Amino acid sequence: LGFAGLEKARDELNISFEYKEIQETETYAKGIEGLVKSGNDLIIGLGFSVQEDLEMIAKKYPETSFLLIDAQSDLPNVNNVTFKEEEASFLLGAIAGMKTTSNVVGFVGGEDVPLIHKFEKGFTAGVKSENPEAVVLSEYANDFGNDKLGESIAKEMISAKADYIYPAAGFTGVGVIKESQRLGIYTFGVDSDQFYLAENSIVSSMLKQVDIAIFNTIQELVEDGKISEKNQILGIKENGVSIAPIRVIELSAAEKN
Repeated sequence: LGFAGLEKARDELNISFEYKEIQETETYAKGIEGLVKSGNDLIIGLGFSVQEDLEMIAKKYPETSFLLIDAQSDLPNVNNVTFKEEEASFLLGAIAGMKTTSNVVGFVGGEDVPLIHKFEKGFTAGVKSENPEAVVLSEYANDFGNDKLGESIAKEMISAKADYIYPAAGFTGVGVIKESQRLGIYTFGVDSDQFYLAENSIVSSMLKQVDIAIFNTIQELVEDGKISEKNQILGIKENGVSIAPIRVIELSAAEKN
């Protein structure tokens, strides 16, 4: 999504960009500093795990502008974009609360950190809003990159009668989704529309519009020469989060409303 936002800015705003991943830069700090030394007007750090290294480089280059996605920095040359993930997660929870037949649903987090807590709290609140008696099982994998661990957690939750599971856990979550589909359980995707991963299982996905946020920020920088807002916090109203089309199951007219 971040890359898509950069491509849109390139095509519509006539900018050029460099894109690096940790695999080629060894550390975030080395990659970020390399982008600074290349003379880029704006350096974008994607994800809360980048914050520490980005701030280290931002302090070293106070005249360079930085944009941090999914975390907030107090440094004067760092602008921040965070999302109200809990709002769209609430909608997924409401679907699970309405449609569960076992009265047990599950949430799987990648790491036990404040960002992922927002997904869990929103989902749980949504479930309870429609079905106060439902039980929400929550487990944190402490790993965003282990699909086998995700499979194991899914099996445990399904054995505890969970019939809808919402993972916010990266590749670990992919394991949750794949195993849930194999065992005939419904799931939800996260960040982007993940329906393609499990077309018999994924009911909808929580969409985080990182591409739109990056494009809009670059557009403001191009047109106005600066980024006006230090901390952008984007929810449903701000077109920052939403949910993908509801598939696999049917909602009644009353449930849709």
